[in-house]
Amino acid sequence: MNKASSFDYGWVVVGAGALMTCVGFGSMLSLAVFLQPISDSMGWSRAGVSGAVTLDFLFMGLAAFFWGALSDRFGTRIVVLAGSLLLGLGLITASQAQSLWQFQLLFGGLIGIAAGSFYAPMVAVASAWIPKHRSLAVSLVSAGMGVAPLTIAPSASALITAYDWRTAMLMIGVAAWALLIPACFLVRQAPQHADSTAESTNNVPETEWTPAQAFRTPQFAALAGAHFACCAAHSGPIFHMVSYAMICGIAPLTAVTVYSLAGFSGLGGRLLLGALADRLGAKPVLVGGLLVQALSIATYLAVAHLGEFYALSVVFGLAYGGVMPLYAVLVREFFGARIMGTVFGAVSAFASLGMALGPWAGGYVYDTFHGYTWLHAGSFAIGLAAVAVALSFPSTRRQTLDLGRAAA
Repeated sequence: MNKASSFDYGWVVVGAGALMTCVGFGSMLSLAVFLQPISDSMGWSRAGVSGAVTLDFLFMGLAAFFWGALSDRFGTRIVVLAGSLLLGLGLITASQAQSLWQFQLLFGGLIGIAAGSFYAPMVAVASAWIPKHRSLAVSLVSAGMGVAPLTIAPSASALITAYDWRTAMLMIGVAAWALLIPACFLVRQAPQHADSTAESTNNVPETEWTPAQAFRTPQFAALAGAHFACCAAHSGPIFHMVSYAMICGIAPLTAVTVYSLAGFSGLGGRLLLGALADRLGAKPVLVGGLLVQALSIATYLAVAHLGEFYALSVVFGLAYGGVMPLYAVLVREFFGARIMGTVFGAVSAFASLGMALGPWAGGYVYDTFHGYTWLHAGSFAIGLAAVAVALSFPSTRRQTLDLGRAAA
């Protein structure tokens, strides 16, 4: 395979990765649309139903580390194929749950483990395929998460309206198998020369890191801590966006469009901030995006009308969507390609813990105070903490190499 053809096929891998993150994360986060119908139909509390997403992120966090390590060792295709099979199984079995604990275990366990198989492994393989536009390639894989609210959420809402929540979830599970299993066979490992060309282009010598060495560096701690705080800040407002809009008097189907617009803006944010990171560097773009995210969350304390929700969704979506891929870029730049799946899987595990807090916290706040004011106030404070941690990132990989050798 010549250089030109290998470069071209890399975009096929990127497209497969975008589809996987769209269906995987979209199916998991579609519970925001299912939340009220399930609660009304089954008599389960919102906190109890939301707890399934908390479990999703906890299981996804634990699984992401192991999926990333397996992809480094055995290749990406087998990992994403196993995840695709588990995702459909989780959706289909959860649709038949008869009790809250069964639903939490099936939706929160199987789907969480499955979702962890897509992001870190596909980001790692895509970043190796596309050396000259790495930030953009990683952003496009991540863009699937932005497309999800435009596809999975409206589809789930339409299916619930036409049938019921059980049939809707069952049909989404079958569709997940139909879309993802063929896509898995498009995934190939990048040719070795593509990655070595990228190293020489960046004038950065490849260092034989081990995961143990990487995990002991303060830079890994900063990446993991910032990603945790970033996700803890935005997960609650995102998951409870539809419910909050409905509390403010917006009709259910219209409230879903507010959520969908935020997702569409997140898609634009991934492309915009990814392109800016290729030009300006990942760290300054990340810090700026995190600051805009925190200010957007604070603005939720003041909005109440549909037009205000739409305007805020655009800005919030640009910010939270745009920053998410940049952590992977920093991991790749600092620790290299050989152990990227393992290291980014570990960073993603901390992010998943942050994501797990928001849905549960929002449900608890609503059940306790009958509103979301304290959710938005707390999320704003955590968002500012993410900005502070991001500022401690080193500006170049050389600094990380020196500190990593010292830690070793």
